[in-house]
Amino acid sequence: MTPQPIATLHEACATLKFAPLPDLVEAGRPQAPAPADVQWHSAASMAEQGWIPVLFDKLRTEHGPGHNLPAATNFLRVTLREPIFLAAASLYLTGRAPLIDAHTLRLPWHTDRSEFGRPAVVGARWAVLPDDPAADDADTVVARDEDEQFTMAGEAVFSAFAPIVDEVHRHSRSGKRTLWGWVLDTLHFYMLNPARFLGRDAEAAWESATRLGDAVVAAGAVTRKRPRLFPFAPEHPRGTWAVRGTCCFDYKGDPEHGYCTTCPLKCDAERQQDLSEWLRDPALAP
Repeated sequence: MTPQPIATLHEACATLKFAPLPDLVEAGRPQAPAPADVQWHSAASMAEQGWIPVLFDKLRTEHGPGHNLPAATNFLRVTLREPIFLAAASLYLTGRAPLIDAHTLRLPWHTDRSEFGRPAVVGARWAVLPDDPAADDADTVVARDEDEQFTMAGEAVFSAFAPIVDEVHRHSRSGKRTLWGWVLDTLHFYMLNPARFLGRDAEAAWESATRLGDAVVAAGAVTRKRPRLFPFAPEHPRGTWAVRGTCCFDYKGDPEHGYCTTCPLKCDAERQQDLSEWLRDPALAP
């Protein structure tokens, strides 16, 4: 493993089929001028300056969904998908935790298309263990042990995402347990998904995701129920998936779509059938 956390992470994600990383910008590196149609916001400034209600309503008006609950989780999806993957995949694949916060997380809003683009994380530091080759790097912070590293990672996730979650909760009146539940579910899936694709131990990846989720909850996140593993074909290297603890409510925005395969409202018998069919024919998977 190379000392540079960003290069190491890109290398670790290169073979994955799904790896939605944000743009990782080193501190002090000059950024290209933003196009005229792009407004950049940090997570902090977007909340503090009252932009979230404005952009939430614009996104919903232009692209849907019309129902309030899926609109709220969709707002989190288009702003936090890449930062969540960064937090989960970096810790799982490289053993390094990105210490993002609400000021280093930047979000581009395209005014001509009324949508968010790929987020950026600028000048993040990384929590590493004492024996990590990058321990002496200027951009790293050395944790005493794994417990402290996971605590630091969870606190970073909470501090970076809380301004967005709080304002979406305030504007949409969606419950914080629903919103943080979506974040925690996605965090778990973004550790499990690389493990499945790489043929690694799914249960070990889930244990790491649970530790990180515990740290996010300890930092202040709230949720009703945590996600659970769902081994639908234990003999197959990709025969383990999971069930969300919190419904994303996409079915309310698109009733014809029905429940997602990972939805907690879907019965396990139907879930087993769907996943088994996908395993036999991956082309059937959405």
